[in-house]
Amino acid sequence: MAGLQIHREEVAGQVTLRLEGILDGRTAQEVGSSLKSLSGREVVLDFTHLREFKDSAVGVLTRDLVERPVQLRGLATHHERMFRYFGVGTGPSQRRAYYTPEDILSA
Repeated sequence: MAGLQIHREEVAGQVTLRLEGILDGRTAQEVGSSLKSLSGREVVLDFTHLREFKDSAVGVLTRDLVERPVQLRGLATHHERMFRYFGVGTGPSQRRAYYTPEDILSA
């Protein structure tokens, strides 16, 4: 199996795009087109079933993810961090800093 397959699942008004295969710069453009066709819908991008996720895909996807909120699922820590570098939130919870300002001031 070469390339990327995008499986669309719809449950209770939420559309999940389950990505399977290899995600690179070229196939990330296909994902971007799919996202544009779903404007106005609640969308989840599921990366769980990818065999390979090239870093170049993050830069391509970032353009589409900054424009509209999309929930990201199944990201490896490396790719989660890369999306955050580009200003794309990767989840509802913010990780707590190792030290808080209160910890430093009270030391």
